[in-house]
Amino acid sequence: MASEKLHLTPEDPFPEDLAEVNDRTLQVLDSQVQRQLDHEIVADGEPNPETEFRHGELDEEFGDRDPR
Repeated sequence: MASEKLHLTPEDPFPEDLAEVNDRTLQVLDSQVQRQLDHEIVADGEPNPETEFRHGELDEEFGDRDPR
């Protein structure tokens, strides 16, 4: 999917319920949010609160899916 964005800005849409997102899409979202988080830290010195929130939501969803 060459048209996928590399970053997911705070203004970009984000799923309401991550439990409904398939594993591949969740991994793509995680990568996009991580890249945005890295960009914000380098460019602004700190992450946007929305990006931080999304990062935490993704971590929690991955934790819920991991049977270990």
